[in-house]
Amino acid sequence: MAHTFGTDVVVAGAGPVGLTAAAELRGRGVRCRVVDRLPARLPYAKAVGVQPRTLEIWDHMGLARTVLEAAVPMYGQLAYVNGVEQPRIDLVLPPEVPYGFAALPQYETERILEDHLARFGTGIERGTELVSFGQDSAGVTVALRSASGAEEEVRARYLVGCDGAHSVVRKRLGLAFEGSAFPEEYMLGDVEVDWDMPAGYGVRSMHRNGDGAVDDLLVCIPLPGRNRYRMSMMVPPELSGAGRKDGSADGVVHGLEGGGSPALPDIQAVLDRLSPRPTTASCLRWASVFRISHRIVDRYGEGRVFVAGDAAHIHPPTGAQGMNTGIQDAWNLAWKLALAIEGGTHQDLAASYDAERRPVGEEVVERTVRHASQGVQADRTDPETLMLREAQLLVGYRGSPLVDPASGEPGPQPGDRAPDCAGLSAHIAVFPLRLYDLLRDRGHVLLVYGDGEQGGQLAEAAGEFSGGRVGTCVILPAGTAPRSSGPPAYVDTLGEFARLYGVADGATAFLIRPDGYIGARLRPPTAERLTAHLARTFAPNGSGAR
Repeated sequence: MAHTFGTDVVVAGAGPVGLTAAAELRGRGVRCRVVDRLPARLPYAKAVGVQPRTLEIWDHMGLARTVLEAAVPMYGQLAYVNGVEQPRIDLVLPPEVPYGFAALPQYETERILEDHLARFGTGIERGTELVSFGQDSAGVTVALRSASGAEEEVRARYLVGCDGAHSVVRKRLGLAFEGSAFPEEYMLGDVEVDWDMPAGYGVRSMHRNGDGAVDDLLVCIPLPGRNRYRMSMMVPPELSGAGRKDGSADGVVHGLEGGGSPALPDIQAVLDRLSPRPTTASCLRWASVFRISHRIVDRYGEGRVFVAGDAAHIHPPTGAQGMNTGIQDAWNLAWKLALAIEGGTHQDLAASYDAERRPVGEEVVERTVRHASQGVQADRTDPETLMLREAQLLVGYRGSPLVDPASGEPGPQPGDRAPDCAGLSAHIAVFPLRLYDLLRDRGHVLLVYGDGEQGGQLAEAAGEFSGGRVGTCVILPAGTAPRSSGPPAYVDTLGEFARLYGVADGATAFLIRPDGYIGARLRPPTAERLTAHLARTFAPNGSGAR
């Protein structure tokens, strides 16, 4: 057996979650190998909804423009019950949120991420299966098998399992994956139709029987192309149970099934019953039967091995939460592993992944199951909060060991997403900047509002404690002239930063983590309070274990 050493992270699985993890690791200088048992990317539009928070992540990674050019906007949903049109749902967010909702076939998402990863000189090792692994205090030894049957042993510091609902990493790690499956089966189809429904709107049409139960369903999500949709609907009796062997070996039934596939007449039959306009389907690209489970692991990792995405949680596709939640898993984990590999960090940094992401996974599983059975409209949350939650803009980490306690002041708190804002000006740029322009492709950033001189002192303290791994920007009130010396300074010309961050007068500092969440809110900002917070992540004098 051959032996290969010298990589930092092995990522198992080259779906959107694994590719996000690998791209963020490589962007931070971490060596990694990405393996996937499939010989090629699957040409299926499986996960298609892209949430605004995911677009913010891709903006931070430098991918937003490419995605926006390939995706189509999602403006809302048109709903019908027994042929009667229901109130339209418009997907409207506050003006400071930089991105709206979008739809993009999963294979396009994977292509974009794969191309981005290739810029770092890293490709996907296709047809390569993770067979087993063992770990010790220093690293993980991973056994791989190629399509030719050749075996290889890889030594890495960490292993990340993004290998789906039937994850080998999860099973080999011995993680519990409790939950159950829905009895219903559905079929998916990627088709074109000739109706005149408004572009950019999903369509949900259902039939309720005399008892009020849904006994027929059609959900259509727009895709790039003229009148192209990813449609899902209940399976006709003649296709029920086709290919259920997928997942039976490990007791997990979830996702696309093998065996017989729906044909265009099967989809047309549902359209004839439920389409809000008479229409004819054509250009069937692919179709499949799929089943849904709801499960979550008892922990997101152990030692130097972690799971993310469907390997950690599976649930109904209601609200397009699955892929987007997995991408946030990967992003949360990747920056922590990158810092841990670099050294000089708190010994529990990587372990905080479970503390932060498992509560999010639990909430998503519970909510999507509830929405699948009762409908999103049954949620008693006010419409604005509901929209922000579905957009994944309310995901937060209050109470995490990495963030400070709440400050008790107005505005976002430690653990909350750092909101974007517009109208920042600088000496050289003659166009207004957004706050996310300052945070893009960076690590920890200290934002000091209101006092440029104090910003310089805090920057020195942060840089000394973290070994130069915290950048500093000063945000000055409108009407203030930025100084030519000290940390980079930007003027809050529209007052948006002050409004959205709840600062009116006096200096306030915010420590923004690499994933765009607030770690600390310091008022007054002192070097002592700042270094006390940084000690949650960094070890002074580079003493943290790798």
